[in-house]
Amino acid sequence: MSVTYDKISTRDAFGIALGEKAREYDNLFAIGADTTKSMGCKQMMAEFPDRVINNGIAEQNMALIGAGIAASGGRSVIATYAPFASMRIAEQIRTFICYPNLDVKIISGLSGLSGNIEGVTHQGLEDIGVMRSMANLVIAVPADAASCTVMARSILDYNGPVYFRIGRGAVEKVFDENYTFEIGKANILDTAGTDVAIICNGCAVARVLRAKELWEKEGISARIIEMPCVKPIDEEAILSAASDCGGIIVAEEHNILGGLGSAVAEVLSEKKPTRMLRIGINDIYTESAPHAELLDKYNLSPAHIAETVVSFVKTN
Repeated sequence: MSVTYDKISTRDAFGIALGEKAREYDNLFAIGADTTKSMGCKQMMAEFPDRVINNGIAEQNMALIGAGIAASGGRSVIATYAPFASMRIAEQIRTFICYPNLDVKIISGLSGLSGNIEGVTHQGLEDIGVMRSMANLVIAVPADAASCTVMARSILDYNGPVYFRIGRGAVEKVFDENYTFEIGKANILDTAGTDVAIICNGCAVARVLRAKELWEKEGISARIIEMPCVKPIDEEAILSAASDCGGIIVAEEHNILGGLGSAVAEVLSEKKPTRMLRIGINDIYTESAPHAELLDKYNLSPAHIAETVVSFVKTN
């Protein structure tokens, strides 16, 4: 399969939707912790500079400003990098945003390994695990620029707290403007196979689709499910796959602890115990390198995914 990269990054794609919704909602504000330019707010800044606030490198203050705007009847977007969006402001998200169920969108950039050369301090490998236990919070992960714009429009219309996980640079193109998104629903990308079901999101989607050619050479057929919404998760899609297929593999750009794989495992363990395996970062700290190289090294190369699928099916 040839590889085509998006012309814009997911943060720029988010900025397109943000600009559109700023025109639609005159009570929409964007707040950044010295991150308004780097997190997709440029278009909104150009048109509505009085509704874009840069409060400097003070993430807790950013979260509380966002909560104050929402508590006063506005809509707010707070935007920073994944480690800070999930850990530095965890208390503010829990107590001042999720507990009162306020309309605040937490935009989490440099997620997964997309922090690349910035290293561990700016790579977000634990964020979904941190956020998933907070009540009222929707967690959504786009796969590419096209899906990011569609998803961003949807979450900006939604009334309530959302953690939206986006990346840094352009990624492999998967979808187009016809992409569909509904909070809490999966997208079935390939229904043909029953040997195994592959559940994936984010950058892993493109790599799973490239791996498909490799496992098919081994005579294996698989159902491929994109799970853009980690919370609430589409239990029906998971249980259907468990009933129809010989097992489930989850691929994600996150620590294998606490993320999408853990969410799927929780559903299966309670409602339909099923053989499964998780592909992701194996509970370690990674290193600095270009994004694609890190994905290849840390278990998300198409070759590794295909080898894992083949081994999983043949030892079933």
